[in-house]
Amino acid sequence: MNREEHEGRQGEVRRAIEQIVTCVVDSAIRVHCALGPGLLESTYEHCLAYELRKAGHSVDCQLTVPIKYREIKIDAGYRLDLLVERLVIVENKTVERLLPIHAAQLLTYLRLTNLKLGFLINWNVPLLRDGLHRYVNEL
Repeated sequence: MNREEHEGRQGEVRRAIEQIVTCVVDSAIRVHCALGPGLLESTYEHCLAYELRKAGHSVDCQLTVPIKYREIKIDAGYRLDLLVERLVIVENKTVERLLPIHAAQLLTYLRLTNLKLGFLINWNVPLLRDGLHRYVNEL
């Protein structure tokens, strides 16, 4: 693949990611408006996955993320809440407030999967815009 083809492919991936971002935000707002705060993470996860699939996106739920160390692969029980189009991770929380460990978890998942973008959503807020956080892995 030459440089122009590579840059063209990168542009396609960026456009796809931005389309997913828009859909994740719109879908999350739709779910939160319908349900409000105070439910379990799994409820929001199922409803958000439903909305994203309804919009035509592929969504994997509770996807196991193994850790690779040298030549071994360790299944340590790490699970992504949602993986949209194999490009964007969504981690769901229902906590009083997000802590640095929550962001660290998402950033670790991004690093382990070599993905660039993820969302950390705290559903336990009156206005979802206060619970939506976008993180970028600087690969």
